[in-house]
Amino acid sequence: QVQLVESGGGLVQAGGSLRLSCAASGRTLSSYRMGWFRQAPGQERQLVAHIAWTRGNTYHSESVKGRFTISRDTAKNTVYLQMNSLKPEDTAVYYCAASNRIAGWTMASNYDFWGQGTQVTVSS
Repeated sequence: QVQLVESGGGLVQAGGSLRLSCAASGRTLSSYRMGWFRQAPGQERQLVAHIAWTRGNTYHSESVKGRFTISRDTAKNTVYLQMNSLKPEDTAVYYCAASNRIAGWTMASNYDFWGQGTQVTVSS
């Protein structure tokens, strides 16, 4: 089992920044891909970004590329999502997730473990 706990959400004005953290515990994460997803009311859960735990290579969705950055600190067992230039359409619950699959990391169904989520609200 992998336990994931998110923190860092909140209310911010458009153009502002937030940094989300995801503290992981349980199994070693060396073979895992870590992802951040978001889900707005009435919408499906969508990938924001993912990162390979060991190699650190990343992928960011087109909607956040250039504004958000995923990173990880292997010593702290923590994944981060730095969010800059926030827009009202970024408002959602943000989830951290871990996948032990070898591909398909853009799909929520390919992630095995999830955090409880943290609310991000961007006011205009």
